[in-house]
Amino acid sequence: MAFQMTTHSVSDTRIVECNGRIVLGDESANLGNKVREVLTECNQIVLDLGGVSYIDSIGLGVLVGLLISAKKAGGNIKLANLKPRLVDVLGVTKLMTVFETFASTQDAVRSFNPGAGEAKAS
Repeated sequence: MAFQMTTHSVSDTRIVECNGRIVLGDESANLGNKVREVLTECNQIVLDLGGVSYIDSIGLGVLVGLLISAKKAGGNIKLANLKPRLVDVLGVTKLMTVFETFASTQDAVRSFNPGAGEAKAS
């Protein structure tokens, strides 16, 4: 399956849904370019990795580089919907201590905007 991404907004957060493999080549380059483009518009990004079947060391390096770019822009990148294999890879590489991870994109979005969707008292 070719690597594909779709982007949409929820509140003040952009969600980038990723499907396929994040590996050396066009896949990791396209992810990097897309997220850097989104960073120019919004510095709160959730990467939905639920459709990612494999990530290599280059892909991991791209994720770390994007996190650094987001932090420099005053924002953050959070990961959501990690499959067990990706959790294992992030754990072995100690990247689980670097990235905030969430079971769902909704949980990740709420972590950026804790009051989003709640009724305000009048």
